[in-house]
Amino acid sequence: MSFFKFLFSKTFLKQLGLAIVALVVLCFIMLKWLKSTTNHGEFETVPDLTGKSLSVAEIELDENNLVMQIQDSANFNPDYPKFSVIEQEPVAGTKVKEDRKIYLTLNPSGYRKVEVPDLKERTFRQAKPHLEALGFSVGKITYVDNLGKDIVLQLKYDGKTLNPGEKLSKTSKIDVVLGNGRRP
Repeated sequence: MSFFKFLFSKTFLKQLGLAIVALVVLCFIMLKWLKSTTNHGEFETVPDLTGKSLSVAEIELDENNLVMQIQDSANFNPDYPKFSVIEQEPVAGTKVKEDRKIYLTLNPSGYRKVEVPDLKERTFRQAKPHLEALGFSVGKITYVDNLGKDIVLQLKYDGKTLNPGEKLSKTSKIDVVLGNGRRP
């Protein structure tokens, strides 16, 4: 019975009331402090950086109190200038807090380099899809006297003979020298 008497005593109720008031005041102070330090309700708008150079993108982000983070280079896109922004995350027009990192994907300086395969002694019918699958295109087709009809004898680029393993930019046009089926 003495415990229940203590719970309803003036001293306990007074201490309980003071504790509740102190807790409410502490919560109020914490909420005000958080609102001022986190800039509650204040946002920056992410600018559209697509197609812009790296230096212009950096200036625009600085003006908007945002931080640039280069994520990676993508596959070369001929629709955009070299070293320009292809994609950004978050997208343009998004509302974010200041000092937020904006992740940029850049356009590389050109198509990536691909190894030239060894296609000698293969038929043109086998060689053409192989070249196209690697991203090359077939340029000029030349026939020379050779017993094997439509057999690949040489691959050329800009008039120079290519050796297997050499690297060329993707989408390069490779000229093919084929046999015409006649004796030399």
